[in-house]
Amino acid sequence: MFDYRQMQFPGFPPGQGGPGFPSFPPSGQGQGFPGYPPGQQGMGQGQQAPAGPPPSFTPTQATAQTLSTGGQGPSAFAVDPGAIRGCLFRYTYLWLTSGQSFWFYPTFIGRQSISGFRWTGFRWVFYGTDLRRVRSFQCF
Repeated sequence: MFDYRQMQFPGFPPGQGGPGFPSFPPSGQGQGFPGYPPGQQGMGQGQQAPAGPPPSFTPTQATAQTLSTGGQGPSAFAVDPGAIRGCLFRYTYLWLTSGQSFWFYPTFIGRQSISGFRWTGFRWVFYGTDLRRVRSFQCF
């Protein structure tokens, strides 16, 4: 397998790609992608799944909040990420516009996206989606 850490670029020390190229640790000093600790590629630093499973019940959508207004029931209006910000690092049940629903543990909320951990029924897996796909939510 090709080791990009051994690449040399004129005017830069080994492993230093120069402008626009990532820097890599010397061989044997870590693995994975630059900027991420080993084993957390793509998850961002400090994001950890909850230690245990989500609550054992499934909430009803009738009591859920919509992202657009913070009101009751589903909505077709623009998404307001501020409405779900209070659910960060809390067990949250999501209903998507596709009809899917599941337990979610949000660790990041951006202007247009949300990411965290989705419960598969057996374990937490890293998951992210566009906020326009979230129909409603309820956090606990």
